[in-house]
Amino acid sequence: MSRFAEVIVLARGAEEVMQPLTRPDKSREWHECFKRIDDGMFYGSRVPSKECYTWIIQFMRHNWHGLLSHLESLPWPAPQSVQVLVRDEEDSCFGLWMIYGGSLVEVTLPHTKREPYAASITGHLARTDDL
Repeated sequence: MSRFAEVIVLARGAEEVMQPLTRPDKSREWHECFKRIDDGMFYGSRVPSKECYTWIIQFMRHNWHGLLSHLESLPWPAPQSVQVLVRDEEDSCFGLWMIYGGSLVEVTLPHTKREPYAASITGHLARTDDL
């Protein structure tokens, strides 16, 4: 199935935790790798900064089952800082997941509604306000 999704992970001090997800690993359910985004790119330096808080990935197929549970299981140094943004192909905006009580749960965003959708891992997130 040809379906894309974009995922952004924000987390403080998580360079070591995210490093394995930036390399191919045949044991994972998905094959794409996260890309590290550091603050060096914003001020024109080609030298990566020592700290990175953002990683991105785009899935071109419906093959990212297990990603959210995998992220939930990682030993985050600051779990309260973890934010996972997910936008599936048909979503109106990114959905937000955060760790609460050791679980990665979706945070309800104002003026949005998530409904089950068979072609999507997370369902369909729609804006409910009239723009």
